[in-house]
Amino acid sequence: MISKSGQTAKLLRSCYDDVDLDQSDRPAFAVHLDFSDYEAEVPQHHHKQGQLILALHGAITCRTENGIWIVPPDCGVGIPGGVPHSNQVTSNARLSYLFVQPEAAQLPQECCTLSVSPMLREMILRLADVPVNSAPDDHVGRMVRVLLDELAQMPIQGLDLPASGHPKIAAITAALMAEPSDRRTLGDWAAHVAVSERSLKRLMVQETGLTFGRWRRQLHLVIALRELASGGTVQRVSSDLGYESPTAFIVMFKKALGTTPTRYFAS
Repeated sequence: MISKSGQTAKLLRSCYDDVDLDQSDRPAFAVHLDFSDYEAEVPQHHHKQGQLILALHGAITCRTENGIWIVPPDCGVGIPGGVPHSNQVTSNARLSYLFVQPEAAQLPQECCTLSVSPMLREMILRLADVPVNSAPDDHVGRMVRVLLDELAQMPIQGLDLPASGHPKIAAITAALMAEPSDRRTLGDWAAHVAVSERSLKRLMVQETGLTFGRWRRQLHLVIALRELASGGTVQRVSSDLGYESPTAFIVMFKKALGTTPTRYFAS
């Protein structure tokens, strides 16, 4: 039986048409993947090229040693070349992968979630129709130049959860990712990882740049976006995250993203 990761790798190889990505000298190229039948996880890997993973439907979660990025519909995660990362894809996801040579454009030097304009989205989809190993074409070349100019203008969204390799922070992260409704206080967690509350408070800010309260809200936001994008209801997601009511969850969501979950995904 082929594993989910194996299915993903097989699908990727099919889309790349046996082209060695690291040997390709095209300024940019794209492929399209459909995960409508199963969830999938791509193990840690890296590319020479910078990469933008665009979510057309569903969601993808990207993990590096420094953080976790969620990519809801009409957003993309930018991954610099050479950065090891793994991807987890919802079962309803449709994605486009854009690869950009390091010298072709000035892209963000750190992983980030980007807004994707309708114009950029359509150009990436059009580029994905061009076989990766096709001969250079003036029309495609002009489109790629415009695409890269547009990509450089896309605003960065705060849809990430800072991560840490510190064992105590990593243990808290793993526990809350597995059980996000856990409402233990900072003091409770300090006792759990055998440090003083003051030390854990300082360590959390040092390692993530956020206070524990802000970091946990960001964790809830990342999980909520993933679950809502995969078809979860506001009622179910708010309950899974431990909110007393859907209204309390909506208040948190609106404070973070400026709109309600329903309007966010409707747009």
